[in-house]
Amino acid sequence: MSVTKDDVRKVARLSRIAVTEEHVEDLTGELNSIMGWIDQLNEVDVDGVEPMTSVVETKLPMREDVVTDGNIQDQVLANAPRSEDGFFVVPKAVE
Repeated sequence: MSVTKDDVRKVARLSRIAVTEEHVEDLTGELNSIMGWIDQLNEVDVDGVEPMTSVVETKLPMREDVVTDGNIQDQVLANAPRSEDGFFVVPKAVE
């Protein structure tokens, strides 16, 4: 597949990206290089190859998922401009 200057202009317009006419030529060449690389990757035989989630198999330590309040309510509320009864006080948004 070959990318033309019209393709670049169309993609730029659809992406709402301002591309000057001088830059269209450069982008056409770059996109054609990328498409050539993709074609080269498509030639690789991957039959029987399992997909990898990582190049290096690692076992991450697991911990129990426990929900807590962090026990630092006073420190958190110290950052608020106003607080009352352990809660943030914010301006009324709806009348």
